[in-house]
Amino acid sequence: MDGMTVRLIDDASEFLALRDRWNDLLRSSRSDNPFLTWEWLYAWWTQFGVAQHLRLIVVHRGDTIMAIAPLHLVASPLYWFSRLEFLGTGEAGSDYLDLIVRRGHEPDAVDAVARFMAEQRLTVRLTHLPPGSLAMQLARRLTDFGWTTTSSDDGVCPIVTLSGHTFDSFLGSLGSSHRANVRRRLRALERQFQVSFTRIVDDDERQEMLRLLATFHASRYRERGGSTAFTSSSIRSFHDAATSRALTCGWLNMYALRLDDTVAAVMYGFNYGGRFYFYQHGYDDRYSSHSIGLVLMALTVQAAIADGALEFDMLWGTEAYKALWARETRGLQRIEMFPLRLGEAMHRHAADARRGVAQLARRVLSLGSPGAARVT
Repeated sequence: MDGMTVRLIDDASEFLALRDRWNDLLRSSRSDNPFLTWEWLYAWWTQFGVAQHLRLIVVHRGDTIMAIAPLHLVASPLYWFSRLEFLGTGEAGSDYLDLIVRRGHEPDAVDAVARFMAEQRLTVRLTHLPPGSLAMQLARRLTDFGWTTTSSDDGVCPIVTLSGHTFDSFLGSLGSSHRANVRRRLRALERQFQVSFTRIVDDDERQEMLRLLATFHASRYRERGGSTAFTSSSIRSFHDAATSRALTCGWLNMYALRLDDTVAAVMYGFNYGGRFYFYQHGYDDRYSSHSIGLVLMALTVQAAIADGALEFDMLWGTEAYKALWARETRGLQRIEMFPLRLGEAMHRHAADARRGVAQLARRVLSLGSPGAARVT
C-alpha cells in the first residue's frame, strides 16, 4: 500500500479539527459534492450522531490524508446486527455519498480501507451511492477477504442539462405544452403582482426564510400526515447549521419569491462545482392557483443558468413534476457488505426484508404531488 497507514477517529473534537484538511482532500477527489463536505457532515453529526459511535476511517501517507471513509456505527443490542453506515444517511436526504479519496491514489487507498474494515468485522450498509462509486470498489475488494456483498438500485436523480443554454433556449428544449404553460404562468403572475426573485445573502434573512419554509411545509402537508422535512427540532437545527455554513462558504443558493411584498415561496439548493443541486422548497398554499411551484422552478432554473451552472440536479425522487423538466436520470446504488460469520445469513435476510419495505414505501411516496418533501 506504498507507505499508507490507517487510523480510526471516534472523537468528535478530532472531527471538528479536520475541517480544512477534509475539504482539501474532497476538492482533490472525484467524489466532490456538497453532501460530502465537512460542513454538511459535521452539521449532520452534531444533530443526529450518537456519542461514541463516530467511525471516521482516515488513510494517511506520512502527514498527508489520502482518504476518508466518513462512517458511523448503528449499534444494536445484538452485536451481529450492528452495522456501519455513512454519515449523512437518513433524515438529511444526502445523495452521492461515497469514500473520499485523493485522485490518482484510489486503488491503494481503497485497499487500505478494505483491510481495516475486514479486521473490524462489522456489517456495512452504504446507500445513495453515485454511479461508479469508490464504495463499489471497496465491496469488490472485501470479497477478496471472504465477505459477501449485495448491491441494488437505490432510486434515481432526475438531471437537467444546462450547458450551452440561455433561459429561452432551455425553455425551447421543453415539451411544447409545458413550455407554453411556464410562459403563460410567468406572464400572468407578472400582470397581477410585482414579482421579485432574490438570492438570500444575509444570515438574518437566511434564518427567516428557513422559518417560512418550515411553516409552508407544515401547512401544506398537514392533511397528508405532515412533511418529513422539518418535523423535529433536530432536523430544523440541522438545516440551520448546514445552510449557515454553506452561506459562509459561498455555495448556498437560497431564493425568496415575493409577490408584491409577501414571500410566496422559498427554495434552497447548492451551486457547487458547476452543478446546481435543487434540494428543498416550499410555498404558501394561498398562491396554489397561480401554479407557484411551477413558477418557482422556472425562476430557479433561470438563476442557475445565469450563475453558470452546467447541470441542474433535482436529486433523489421521481415526483411527477420532475419529469416535466428533466429528460435524463442518474441512478443511485445501495451496497451491503457482510463479513464471513455465523450471523451473516440472518443479517442478510433481515436486510432484504428492510429493503423490500423501503422500496414499497418509496413507490407510495413518489406518487406525491409537486414539491413533495424529500424522504430517504
